[in-house]
Amino acid sequence: MNGLIGRKLGMTRFFDDEGQALPVTVIEAGPCPVVQVKVVEGQPAAVQLGFGTRKAKRTAKALAGHAAKANLESAPSVLRDFPLPEGESEAPQLGDVVTVSIFQPGDRVKVTGTTRGKGFQGVVKRWGFSGGPKTHGSTRYRGPGSMGPGTDPSRVIKGKKLPGQTGNVRFTELGLSIVRVDEEQNLLYIRGSIPGPRQGIVMLRKQGSRGRYA
Repeated sequence: MNGLIGRKLGMTRFFDDEGQALPVTVIEAGPCPVVQVKVVEGQPAAVQLGFGTRKAKRTAKALAGHAAKANLESAPSVLRDFPLPEGESEAPQLGDVVTVSIFQPGDRVKVTGTTRGKGFQGVVKRWGFSGGPKTHGSTRYRGPGSMGPGTDPSRVIKGKKLPGQTGNVRFTELGLSIVRVDEEQNLLYIRGSIPGPRQGIVMLRKQGSRGRYA
């Protein structure tokens, strides 16, 4: 396995051996039971992991039966699929538990989460426009300005940066490194920030290649 489901707890700082302060995000990762092993052409291709527990009165019968096949007492509140790495033929079995022990300090990971939703915003906040003149007589202090061509093509070009919904989208941050692994409390300390608010659900996966900024 090369991935886990977790919950973002917040940010703090961590001091390395040289006394340098590092900004880190604390994630409660796992333990994640194996709910399903997906097989393609006779070979395991992906593993479905669960995280958290769902109340019985809030669990659909189909989901309860799906969890019962993995010998789970209660259905997980979150289910996510993790493709198996290339060359890995042995997959975890149903009911096995994946913990933070699959990670080590120094591992490079990528984290996927849902960014904070900021509602409907104008172009100044959404796209960083500078806005119009701040002088007497100006009628567009924070407006988008000209919409584009008039006679030809006589329409707004697709992709024009306009006001609209901001945030609340799926985003993956690449090239993050693990600073510390706390197996007793199922915590991961990851250098840098990750998408999403506190208590937001995230997916962590090992990353072999370089990050977006490295």
